[in-house]
Amino acid sequence: MSQEPAMKDGNPFGETDLIRKKMRAEAAARLLFGAMAVLMVIPLLSILLYLFYKGWPILSWQFIADVPRHNMKEGGIWPAILGTIYLIFFSLCASAPIGVLAGIYLNEFARDNWFNRAVNLAVLNLAGVPSIVYALFGVGAFVLAFGFGRSILAASLTLGIMNLPVTIAATKEALSAVPRSFREACWNMGATPWQTIRTIVLPNSLSGILTGVILSVCRAAGETAPILFTGAVFFKPIEGKGLFAYGLFDQCMALSYHLLTVSTQLQGVPEALLYGTALVLICIVLVFNSVAVSIRVYLRSHQRW
Repeated sequence: MSQEPAMKDGNPFGETDLIRKKMRAEAAARLLFGAMAVLMVIPLLSILLYLFYKGWPILSWQFIADVPRHNMKEGGIWPAILGTIYLIFFSLCASAPIGVLAGIYLNEFARDNWFNRAVNLAVLNLAGVPSIVYALFGVGAFVLAFGFGRSILAASLTLGIMNLPVTIAATKEALSAVPRSFREACWNMGATPWQTIRTIVLPNSLSGILTGVILSVCRAAGETAPILFTGAVFFKPIEGKGLFAYGLFDQCMALSYHLLTVSTQLQGVPEALLYGTALVLICIVLVFNSVAVSIRVYLRSHQRW
């Protein structure tokens, strides 16, 4: 006989005091976590609104599409925008394929021995290394040893190396989340390990892998130290050269470095220019993230589990 008390109206299938208590606890937990989510969004919205308010006097198409003039105190930021896009794109081209392939090997093929455990530990530790260390590595490896000089290629490869640990870790976690039963079913049907990974595991883990790519975009767009020593320049005229104004072995302007210089090295720069530049940088990051999130949502909606 059940020990759970029935409702006062005598209905044995109705809610009991215990069930109502659990439902109240669930509602309180839902309210708590919802409030935490709102508290996470409020600072971002506050920053965007504040930047928009302070930078509104200068925000215009001319500010986006023009080049800096009169010692950076007038004109626009188009060279810095274009340089930032170049750095993000080429750093992703360098880090995403290598990071994904390394994550696949470590999760699917590597044996559980001391060497591979050391490699996994090194990947996790490298994710917390300060960016200035990667900058010095980029100078020694890409600028000097490989002879790329201070260029977009050297800066992009430095950013790519810096983003590798995040991409590898995200890939491993996404692959680990795919149920092992999927693999076993493919193996029982005679599929090879690579066929299983290519046709089953990877398609069901792409949404998680894109999380690492999103984080890489954010970090590549906002870092200053790695590009400061490897490819960024205070000013580079590109007027009238369009979208292909920079070459791989050219130096380039970048929004993060541009914002640093105009806010610390120049006197008399309009306040609206500083806030407008910061707002554009954040908007570029949000655009790249929005595209990646849209792809991730689409892929997640087509998962088989």
